[in-house]
Amino acid sequence: MSTHTEDIQVAYDADANGYVLTVDGEVAGVAEVLRGDGVMIFTHTEIAPEFGGRGLAKVLLSRALADVAAQDLTVEARCHFVAAYLMKNPDAARRTD
Repeated sequence: MSTHTEDIQVAYDADANGYVLTVDGEVAGVAEVLRGDGVMIFTHTEIAPEFGGRGLAKVLLSRALADVAAQDLTVEARCHFVAAYLMKNPDAARRTD
């Protein structure tokens, strides 16, 4: 039985134009964003197929949205996954509707 615990990190990466999720140092997903005046626009969220089915997209979004909220920015969801996540978690971020 393995006692290995995965190291899951989410960080904003300007070169990737978004929030990058890594698992044990390997890029597993990205939430692409555009920065506007007082707003962070989420345009696309993707998890690499080999990391699918593990709930990592929710981890990615929860941490990215927490970072956006900490910056006191409003969220605009142009990505259907982000929009659905915010419908289920309305307090996750300030939204533009």
